[in-house]
Amino acid sequence: MPFRTPSSAEQNSWNRNSTLFYVLNSGGRIFLYKFDPANFHATQLKVPNVKWRGEPQFSYSNEDVLYGVSTKSPSFEKYEVSKDKLSTVNDATSCLKLDSSAIGVNITVSADDQRFMEVIGPKQDANNVVYIYDAQKGCRWYNTQTGEISGKWGQNGKASFSDSYLIHNARMSKSGKYVYVTGRGGASAIWDVDTTSVIPCRANPQDQCGGHRAIGYSHLINPSLRVHAMNLLKRPLGKIDQTSSLVPDLPPKQGWFGQHISWNNADPDDTTPACFSTFHPTNPDTPGAPLTVNGPWENEIDCIEMDGKGSKIWRFAHTYSTARNGFWSTPRGNVSPDGRFYMFTSDWQDRLGNDPKGKGFRTDVFVVELR
Repeated sequence: MPFRTPSSAEQNSWNRNSTLFYVLNSGGRIFLYKFDPANFHATQLKVPNVKWRGEPQFSYSNEDVLYGVSTKSPSFEKYEVSKDKLSTVNDATSCLKLDSSAIGVNITVSADDQRFMEVIGPKQDANNVVYIYDAQKGCRWYNTQTGEISGKWGQNGKASFSDSYLIHNARMSKSGKYVYVTGRGGASAIWDVDTTSVIPCRANPQDQCGGHRAIGYSHLINPSLRVHAMNLLKRPLGKIDQTSSLVPDLPPKQGWFGQHISWNNADPDDTTPACFSTFHPTNPDTPGAPLTVNGPWENEIDCIEMDGKGSKIWRFAHTYSTARNGFWSTPRGNVSPDGRFYMFTSDWQDRLGNDPKGKGFRTDVFVVELR
């Protein structure tokens, strides 16, 4: 069957020390693998009997724990791999009155396993609640339609950003202090979780917080629309309109290529390199045909310096993905929290055989050692 990485490069599909990872099949079912990082060998484990919506996240602090959101209710669940044990962390319905049709998606757990975040509503682009559970303080939420922010801790009241909008996606910083919310249509805002401060990111139309981005502890990375697809910007989440270019003095872009940024290896100072996979939308779809390349960093697995001392880019591998067989053939990648490995999806230039269901060429998951 086809296998793939999560739809988002922001999700953490590796455990803390690179000894476990998960992949998904075309139906979204989770397959766990034990990984031997010294010998570069993967062994499939028992398929976990969990009923989760969306894509789960490995804990950043416990190598044996995987977190997900139940399909039965918008509740956070914890799965202990070695014990094959499932337990409930918190159910949002115990804190918040919700419609019976409400579901939870987009789980994010802080690096210390203390704060959990999900988006709640009927479906993507119609959801309207960002829900936070703190293991010590309890629940808190932000309703993006009414502007109400409330809960058992922090400031309560109306959000400082008065616009009403529905949610496309949201992610929490590894510190648990900020949530980045993407509205339907692409508008975005940063919620300082302890407060009612919600700041839109729209100071300059060409430097908004759009594109595929990644969040560290206190910073955001995203591509600018200016000059070149590799004009990546780093910005503090507390001062979202202050940007610094990670790759200065780029020449005018030639064509366009896309990238997915992963920063699961971020340290508390946000100085460790961020990694990304790129693809070109005009790649040929003839099996084995050379991919389209107009310059460096296209159709590659790369990492970029984040410590502010320079703008070095490490080039590790080629993706060999045509990215022409639908969204799931694009080389979305996820770096391991220890920064040692990177997994990505590829159709390998249409040379992996056909999808068993006759829906085009097959995809698989590949792992690169970052050295």
